[in-house]
Amino acid sequence: MSTIATPPIIPKKAPKEKPDQKYAPTLLLPKTEFPLRADAAVREHLFRQRCTTDLYAWQRENNAGDLFVLHDGPPYANGHLHLGHALNKLIKDFVNRQRAMRGFKVDYRPGWDCHGLPIELKALAELKISDRSNLSPTQVRAVAQATAQSTVNAQREEFLAYGVMGDWTNGYRTMDKDFETRQLNVFYGMMNKGLIYRANKPVYWSPSSKTALAESELEYKDNHKSRSAWVAFRVDKPSQALALLLPLQASLHAVVWTTTPWTLPANRCVAVHPKLSYTLFRSSTTADPKTVYLAATERMDEMKKRFTPKDATETSTPVTLEPLGQITGLELVGSRYQHPLTAESLPFITADYVASDSGSGLVHTAPGHGMDDYKACFPLGIEAFCPVNNVGDFTAEAGPELEGLNVQGEGTAKVLEMLVAKGTLIQEHVYEHKYPYDWRTKKPVILRATSQWFANVETIREDAMKAIEIVRIVPESARRRLEGFIQSRSEWCISRQRSWGVPIPVFYDDETDEPLLTKASVQHVVDIVKEHGSDAWWSMTTEELLAPEYRNNGKNYRQGYDTMDVWFDSGTSWTMIENKMPRPHLPFVADVYCEGSDQHRGWFQSSLLTSVALTGKAPFGTLITHGFLLDSKGFKQSKSLGNTVDPAVIINGGKNLQKDPAYGTDLLRLWAASSEYTKDIAIGKTILSQVAESVRKFRATARFMLGNLNGFKESEAVAYEDLSRLDKFMLSEVYQFSKSVSAGYDEYMFNKVYGQLQYFTSTTLSSFYLDVIKDTLYSENESNPKRRAIQTVLFHVLTAFNKSIAPLAPHFAEEVYEHYRDCFTNPQPSVFRTGWLDTPESWNDAALREEFQVVKQLRVEVNQLLEQARAAKVIGPSLEATVEIQMSTVDEEDQKVLRQVVSTYAGDLAKLFITSEVFVTTIPSTAAAAEASDIEKDKVFARDVSMSKAGSCRLMVRRATMHKCPRCWTFTSTEQDKLCPRCGPVVASLEK
Repeated sequence: MSTIATPPIIPKKAPKEKPDQKYAPTLLLPKTEFPLRADAAVREHLFRQRCTTDLYAWQRENNAGDLFVLHDGPPYANGHLHLGHALNKLIKDFVNRQRAMRGFKVDYRPGWDCHGLPIELKALAELKISDRSNLSPTQVRAVAQATAQSTVNAQREEFLAYGVMGDWTNGYRTMDKDFETRQLNVFYGMMNKGLIYRANKPVYWSPSSKTALAESELEYKDNHKSRSAWVAFRVDKPSQALALLLPLQASLHAVVWTTTPWTLPANRCVAVHPKLSYTLFRSSTTADPKTVYLAATERMDEMKKRFTPKDATETSTPVTLEPLGQITGLELVGSRYQHPLTAESLPFITADYVASDSGSGLVHTAPGHGMDDYKACFPLGIEAFCPVNNVGDFTAEAGPELEGLNVQGEGTAKVLEMLVAKGTLIQEHVYEHKYPYDWRTKKPVILRATSQWFANVETIREDAMKAIEIVRIVPESARRRLEGFIQSRSEWCISRQRSWGVPIPVFYDDETDEPLLTKASVQHVVDIVKEHGSDAWWSMTTEELLAPEYRNNGKNYRQGYDTMDVWFDSGTSWTMIENKMPRPHLPFVADVYCEGSDQHRGWFQSSLLTSVALTGKAPFGTLITHGFLLDSKGFKQSKSLGNTVDPAVIINGGKNLQKDPAYGTDLLRLWAASSEYTKDIAIGKTILSQVAESVRKFRATARFMLGNLNGFKESEAVAYEDLSRLDKFMLSEVYQFSKSVSAGYDEYMFNKVYGQLQYFTSTTLSSFYLDVIKDTLYSENESNPKRRAIQTVLFHVLTAFNKSIAPLAPHFAEEVYEHYRDCFTNPQPSVFRTGWLDTPESWNDAALREEFQVVKQLRVEVNQLLEQARAAKVIGPSLEATVEIQMSTVDEEDQKVLRQVVSTYAGDLAKLFITSEVFVTTIPSTAAAAEASDIEKDKVFARDVSMSKAGSCRLMVRRATMHKCPRCWTFTSTEQDKLCPRCGPVVASLEK
């Protein structure tokens, strides 16, 4: 039987402990629970109430500064919020938070615009009733009110998700009784000043909405296509001067151009310019030689085009025009023509707006369908005839052939057909031009004369212009836009033909249709609305609504059912501030208004006009305007294009989190801050990912500082005079950073603040100071004065950084503060309660900054040499290198600055360059050239450096000659695997 030998068991050698592992426990590495990943969806809500609801109440009660009012322009209570809403609210929040940190008592009450057609239409659509014509106004109002309130509730929650600080429990709604009462009081005040009147004149009318519109409710489509017509108006009674020019038995026709043929039934005259020259001419295309035409002399080339048959080709005989004489526009006055459809005899008139750069120089004038037409005709007693109803259909007054036809469709076609039948249509062609559309329904509007209520803007226009002279406008370029809108406006149509709104408190005499609008009649209605709300106008009887003195005066009255323009609603919102927080010593009502650029003709203007009318001052001290949203390719965001970005998706993520990650609220806020909001703003996945990268950098920088402040107390801070030059320089940089950040906030340029934060973290801190101080922080004893001094600086740096970013990213700032609050002698519950940036003037050391400019330039040059050495595999990390700075012995004035800096900082340069050693030597100028030949073979890398206004030197980099310290890794040990002179005593002290 054989046996199997078992090999002896040889015990394994214990692995040799690596020196860096052995000494790792002795290093003071950063220690913090602050996470590198934001995980915003999980953590932001932990700080939400602290920095919103609680903060707003606290600052109102405790801040000792002046009242600061940022008045909220009410968003429309219709639908969910979009990115434009987010941008607007975030800009306001940046302003408010910084002001609160500065000690102001910030008043910010969010508002909602609750009346108007879009809400009414949405409410009616939700009823799902096919025939809504039988609904009473009170039924419509009840449904609209419920829809508005539901939207307000939803939008409030969405706004709160943006981390917006404000008085959300006491916001305002334009449908609140107290708001409606103040609004009616503004109407009452303007009425007493003679600024409210009724007139039958053309207004923008939306057939799709069945109501009058203000200019601010329009949007213009640049490529609207009209069926334009060139029409011959038969002149049957020429003036004396015109008759002398006419050939015997001539039949004269005035050539008129119109882009709205449907307005021809309402034609009342033809306008000419009194100073223009007009030519009588024959056309070679006209069969009857007795037919003569009339047009402006300067438009003869255009006439050739219009008298050219549509079927003409290049080989066709060219059209020729035979001039027969000329006459001025003024000499044409007294002539009469036959209406092209009805043969009614109508006059020629003069008007200065007639131009010779388009049309024929003879203008078809329908005062019922054009403001210029109306202004020209009104002084002459020519009526504003308008045979069009509220849905845009011709009435019986237009004639039996046209009655019931829609003017923008069948009606236009029928008018052109009638002109052809009568032989008066010279030419028809499609004309593409800019045309107004209803901004709500996106359908074209018309100008239509109706009896409407107006505010007289012309009377207060100059006062309004004067009031905004002292207003600060951001950007300043927006001033001209606002002034242009004000200057071009003479009246404001304030009446609307809808049920959901604040009523115009007017009664009409049943017999005469004369309006009853007196102090007593309006005040009585105001008192009723104050008690019962505006619903009373529809629920109470006319007798109850009438003031007592008018109930038995022998007349029968009916109430009017027009409601006020929603811009009049929101335009009176400043009264809330004036009533509740009056500041008569100020030349404005609110400190700041901030809205999109479309509000120059909307809320900004309506607020200005009503405020100036009643108080004589602007409602705003500062006016901030922001642009609109574009996608990443620069196209305007539109639901129809499918390129919109939902703020809720940015915050919470989409269905596919890989595609649409949950970035959180602060990233949305930082995107808004990074944008140059005074222009149109782009956003897309690439842009968001760039902001996300900045957020990661901010967190990494904050985490490094927090980790190295572990165990530090503000009471242990080192006095400024005991700091090193490097530490003092860093505080000087903090001073400059703080001043730049404050200036950015004061200028409302938050992208500048964001840029400063990026530069400060990436360049000033990460690329320089934090890089340089690691060795001291990790390797020195915890109580070492140098280390404590650096912690002192880090404490000030982090505090300045955190306060600077707090208004922009409040959740992040609160999270940072939470992780080093114990460092403070007097910790606060929130970073927003710690005050604004406060940097001592003693930190502002300009001379030190100039010295470090030289040091940092040397550092750049050294780094380039280190890269060369690394590429040649002479060194790995920069600590493996030794740097030699060779200064010339020649004592020249232009060497003075560099020599002084190198001499002063000689002992610090190794740390500043992050190398193991730096030697400063002096050489004669001739020796440098002689030594150059030895550089390559000795594996030394050198370059000559010349600094403007500082001096020149030679830099040389070679591999360090000493051994690597197993603890701090600098090559400053005299023996292999032995601690360097700095680390030896530190470790020894820890072992005691």
